[in-house]
Amino acid sequence: MHEAIETVNLATTWVGWLSLAVFVIAYYFIATEEKYEINKAKPALFAGTSMFMLIGIYYGINGLDPKPLHHELEGLILEIAEIFFFLLVAMTYIETLIERGVFDLMKFKLVSKGYSYKKLFWLTGLLAFFISPVADNLTTALILSTVLFTIDKEKINFLVPGAINIVVAANAGGAWSPFGDITTLMAWTAGKGEFVDFLYLFPASLLGWILTAFLLSMSVPKGEPHFDPATEKKPLLKDGGMGVVYLGIGTIVIAVLGHQFFHFPAMWGMMFGLALLKLFSIHLAKSGKQKLDIYVNMQKVENDTLLFFFGILSAVGALHFLGYLEYVHHLYQLVGATTANIGVGFISAIIDNVPVMSAILKSSPSMGTDEWMLVTMTAGIGGSLISFGSAAGVGVMGRLRGIYTFGSHMKFGWTVLAGYILSIAIWYVQFEIMGLY
Repeated sequence: MHEAIETVNLATTWVGWLSLAVFVIAYYFIATEEKYEINKAKPALFAGTSMFMLIGIYYGINGLDPKPLHHELEGLILEIAEIFFFLLVAMTYIETLIERGVFDLMKFKLVSKGYSYKKLFWLTGLLAFFISPVADNLTTALILSTVLFTIDKEKINFLVPGAINIVVAANAGGAWSPFGDITTLMAWTAGKGEFVDFLYLFPASLLGWILTAFLLSMSVPKGEPHFDPATEKKPLLKDGGMGVVYLGIGTIVIAVLGHQFFHFPAMWGMMFGLALLKLFSIHLAKSGKQKLDIYVNMQKVENDTLLFFFGILSAVGALHFLGYLEYVHHLYQLVGATTANIGVGFISAIIDNVPVMSAILKSSPSMGTDEWMLVTMTAGIGGSLISFGSAAGVGVMGRLRGIYTFGSHMKFGWTVLAGYILSIAIWYVQFEIMGLY
């Protein structure tokens, strides 16, 4: 039996107000990354670490038992580690695929077919929507944003709508699969819905994304990427290129199956996949083929993205410990489940949807399967409303640094909002009026 840990609500104490101020100021600098040219990881990391330092000082001054604080940090470290290592492996595979020339070959095949910017826009979006339910939204967004960037590195009016389209499609696709997003995974493992229940969200997720994509497509330029068959030759894959592709797919499958059957955290399967990649590099070296140095590729990983996640999850963990996320439960009591669940989408755009969903599951408001499916969908899709409101968005911001930013996303924010509203309307008709679930 675990010893019960009692925590004290510190939201209205000086440490609560000061920590909240630190979070708000850090959030301002994250949102205005372009204006001040301060990488988003720096304010996020400062906020996450300093808020817990302040809490520690408060506990020391007041002679409080530190066990609740230690318990919170232990759980937070576990949560961060799962996401951190999952990301590390996913990014390492992507950098290895880039180094082996896989994305250059993919770009050549797409561009050489004469596809227009609009067709490429829809193609990458469709791939994101249908891959993310299996591969998870973050990995999907990272892979397809890399494809987008290799197609054309200069045309901003193609890259920005294309990046938003991928983020929205990946989040929408992840919402109708139990392992398509961390929040759906949490709801599924908590027993709030059976595997099949999540599949009923497909119509709302698909049509909401299609509306956003249609509105975004109006800004995509006409014409097609430059391609001269006389000068542009088909790129050659380095040795083992397709082997890395198969290992990457196998790693995702192992991560999913490991979680489903053995209840392993997803990062355990990913780390196993990293071990397989390292063994594959040894095989290539022994065979006298082109050397594959995994550690060189790991040096190219977007460390600021990893540190941003560490910082923002720590900051939100501090808000949870201080008692601010308890107001989520009060929200349900005040306005009712449906209105509150719709509001969760907007909250998850500002605060990472993982701790928001965690707070909802912990407070466990009395809801039927229909409402649990709604909050699963809004928490996932709502993260698309702001660029760093979801893991997929943060990953793409790191991949298209200086191109896909908070400011460039918000210019098209209305298109995402339109799709979000349509998804909710379809859920209401399907679940509440027709009872199809």
